[in-house]
Amino acid sequence: MRINRFLALTTGISRRDADVLVAAGKVQLNGELAKAGDQVQLNDKVVFEDKQLSLPETTTIMLNKPRGYVVSRDGQGSQTIFELLPEKYHNLKPIGRLDKNSSGLLLLTNNGELAQELTHPSFGHNKTYLVKLDKPLTKEHQLDISQKGVRLDDGLSKFELERLNASGSAWQIRMSEGRNRQIRRTFRALGYHIRRLTRTQFSSYNLDNLASGEYCEIS
Repeated sequence: MRINRFLALTTGISRRDADVLVAAGKVQLNGELAKAGDQVQLNDKVVFEDKQLSLPETTTIMLNKPRGYVVSRDGQGSQTIFELLPEKYHNLKPIGRLDKNSSGLLLLTNNGELAQELTHPSFGHNKTYLVKLDKPLTKEHQLDISQKGVRLDDGLSKFELERLNASGSAWQIRMSEGRNRQIRRTFRALGYHIRRLTRTQFSSYNLDNLASGEYCEIS
């Protein structure tokens, strides 16, 4: 990462102030005066005010969220995901959301850069879901969802579909968008009710064999 970004993360100052310090010759990188635009690698030594700086430790966990739990600290009468986690993880923030009636892969972290990368639309990270509908999806509606798009109040909704059973009521969905309740709203607009919605993949993270309600630390 760039030297000004490293200084901002390790000292709490702004990147602009970090640039000023570098220009004033107050920062060393591997024993030499740092220059604007320098890149800091994992094992590099950065010194400021005679103190070696290091990035704060970060923690990221993956939770297989069960249905019925809300992704919030205040459940307002409902169970929250933090009731499933030890207190040491209660400072972590969820990356994205799953609504109360949805289940599956949920990432929580104190790594702001990771959260930004995984949620910002410009990175286009794919997410995979399994959906069970109350009735078979017609061919016409398959085309609407996967090619034409379905008109919602916040724009067109399109995503990839893969049939999972002969009747056409179970589907795998792949998408890079993440608008609020987008999958549920898309099927509702076409007259379908989702009986089960489970996220199984988020970018390079996979649910694999993690049981419902269980979690694992991934970094």
